[in-house]
Amino acid sequence: MTVETTTAGILGLIAVMTAVTLVTRFGGVFLMSFVTINPRIESFINTMASSVLIAIIVPMAFSGDVGALAALVVTAILMLTLKKPLPAIAAGMAAAGLVRYVGFTVF
Repeated sequence: MTVETTTAGILGLIAVMTAVTLVTRFGGVFLMSFVTINPRIESFINTMASSVLIAIIVPMAFSGDVGALAALVVTAILMLTLKKPLPAIAAGMAAAGLVRYVGFTVF
């Protein structure tokens, strides 16, 4: 399947992605309204979030460029020291941008 890279094609893709995101988010909330939350389900929900995060981060750590590695290291260090996600993520983004702007490459 191909989509034309015209303005209408791009806006159509954005509209489809928006609709899919809204349906999955609202659908999940709707379905979970029928489930009683016991300690076992609560534990599953809490560990699922970290599993998704790890599934995103690990491939980036092994196959990412120097900017990705800089972002991971800076974010991890600041999360461990500050224990606040927003400044750690902002600093990680800044580190990735700075490393890529300077053009630093090792690999």
